[in-house]
Amino acid sequence: MSKLPQLSGPDVVRVLQKLGFTVRRQHGSHIIMRRGDPYAQTVVPNHRQIDRGTLRAILRQTEITADELIKLL
Repeated sequence: MSKLPQLSGPDVVRVLQKLGFTVRRQHGSHIIMRRGDPYAQTVVPNHRQIDRGTLRAILRQTEITADELIKLL
């Protein structure tokens, strides 16, 4: 598994949109994104820098590997 890069919230949103996720709503600094098929939903904090643990949780919820994330940047 590759080392996770440091990404901002908008960077993660762009990557997830390439994978078919749409922004459902935003509550404060949290962006809720959803994909229909296969169903997946995650919350992306709209911060300048997302912690690696939080990014790892987003990847797990959306069933994306670190390598796929790096390729889509």
